[in-house]
Amino acid sequence: MAKLKVTVDRQLCISSGECIQVAPDVFALDDENKAYVKTLEGTDEDVIFEAAEACPTNAIIIVDEESGRQLYPD
Repeated sequence: MAKLKVTVDRQLCISSGECIQVAPDVFALDDENKAYVKTLEGTDEDVIFEAAEACPTNAIIIVDEESGRQLYPD
């Protein structure tokens, strides 16, 4: 499994909560109702990608930390 860096583009986030429905241990909403990453620890990579794919605005960005290559959205 690659070491992933996951971020949420706050400009794109529309607070739909889809990411939280898929991965509630990974994502939460802040005081401004924008999603953020709580932790990736112990979460299966497939679940992280599933949450990113569920986001209607592609606000979740996944990067392979070792290569620097953006994995999602591609």
